[in-house]
Amino acid sequence: MGIQIGNAPCSWGVEFAQDPRNPPWRRVLSECAEAGYKGIELGPVGFMPEDPVELGEALAEFGLQLIGGVVFRPYHDPAAWEDVLDATHRTCKALRAHGAEHLVLIDSISPRRAPTAGRASEAEQMDTSEWQGFRDRIAESARIGAEEYGLTVGIHAHAAGFMDFEPELERLLDEVDDTLLKICFDTGHHSYAGFDPVAFMKRHMGRISYMHFKDIDPKVKADVIAKRTGFYDACGQGIFCKLGQGDVDFPAVRQLLLEAGFEGWCTVEQDIDPTQDVTPLADNRDNRDYLQSIGF
Repeated sequence: MGIQIGNAPCSWGVEFAQDPRNPPWRRVLSECAEAGYKGIELGPVGFMPEDPVELGEALAEFGLQLIGGVVFRPYHDPAAWEDVLDATHRTCKALRAHGAEHLVLIDSISPRRAPTAGRASEAEQMDTSEWQGFRDRIAESARIGAEEYGLTVGIHAHAAGFMDFEPELERLLDEVDDTLLKICFDTGHHSYAGFDPVAFMKRHMGRISYMHFKDIDPKVKADVIAKRTGFYDACGQGIFCKLGQGDVDFPAVRQLLLEAGFEGWCTVEQDIDPTQDVTPLADNRDNRDYLQSIGF
């Protein structure tokens, strides 16, 4: 099988299913294929059709394989648990219907964390009780995905949520059974958080089941850290740049994956603000060309 390169709707600015700024879902599939990719993620459940026949026909039309899907919900908020469960089951059903493998769990952006994205020493921490509930909700989503739907489940650290910085991620990995929860490792979010993606991969390669390829503009990152800029403004300033133009060492990432015998999908994610002047088709063609230039 080797390493295969896919993409995701967030590279077209799709973060929430009902956002009126979203491009048409068929356009995302069409441009993903046109840019040279053979696989795509589901995006937020509800963005693409939940009717398996309709989506299956479109995937076949554009020659795309469904790779996986993300539950991007507020695991940090116990009052939102029913919403989290709903998203977990709907996403799992969609993935199973199309033979996708990867369920990715992400704690969504919290108002308590957004102001300190990238600054671990200043970020608010959960107390013991909060952490235990948070951990247990993530573990239950992982159990549902793994045991009820037969999926490979990965935790994904994300800037401005409560699963962001490396110590939090490693604490969770220590406390949740590795038969239920693997790692979906995002190179860009790890860099944004202030940690070394390659060093983390060296320590945890055996638990990484899936990769998100994202890059970080070092000049923007330095500026937003120095100015204590919040997450949303940093995104608007272009902190997520095209692959190969940022501070992530993708040749080293490739070498680690090859040395570990990694097989499967690595998904490009260049998060964009759809209100800005963006060119997702051209950018994602450039991202694919860059990865090919270094041997992917």
